Amino acid sequence: MKTDPLIPTTVAVVEDDPHAQARMVKVMAQDPSLRLSYITDSGSELLKWFADNPVDVLLVDLGLPDIPGIRVIKACATRRPACSIMVISIFGDEKNMLDAFEAGARGYLLKDGTEAELSGHIRNLHNGGSPISPLIARKLLLRLSGSRPTSAVPDSTLSPREHHVLDLVARGFTYPEVAEQISVTLNTVHTHIRNIYGKLGVHNKTEAIFEARNIGLLP
Repeated sequence: MKTDPLIPTTVAVVEDDPHAQARMVKVMAQDPSLRLSYITDSGSELLKWFADNPVDVLLVDLGLPDIPGIRVIKACATRRPACSIMVISIFGDEKNMLDAFEAGARGYLLKDGTEAELSGHIRNLHNGGSPISPLIARKLLLRLSGSRPTSAVPDSTLSPREHHVLDLVARGFTYPEVAEQISVTLNTVHTHIRNIYGKLGVHNKTEAIFEARNIGLLP
């Protein structure tokens, strides 16, 4: 399906994190090729609205407070097969990934703070693509090849301040917001982030959060 530049791509979102909601609203408000038709933090409310309101793209968080995001995906994919569904979640484990694709998702992005790229991912999805975060793509390839990833072991334990910074980042705060929360400069936050990456053996925010969850540093 090719997007007509004169007709905005309509988007619905179900996301329970207010920070993530705000970022999505901001991104889509700045892109005239997209139109946010509906946003909610409730899977059940989304299903009620979706029954009478077709949209081109649906963005789904998996960790919803009322019903599982996988159930939302399956119901919406069955009801409106023409709608392109994409996961946007903190959950990067193999089970959630496979369950989402089997339920009908066509894309899977981890929440990693790259909000500026969201518009492009939505257009790509609507045009027939399947946007997938690099970490998810690697897991998919490892599964198809019959391999299994091994968890990295941190070189040393995170300091209390580094742990606090990582926790705030995992909860969706931007680096400037983290700096304000802990009363330090933005440069200090960047220093903490570099130290965290080094200790966890990762290269970006998404991998840091995922690895920290894997080894029990984050809930």
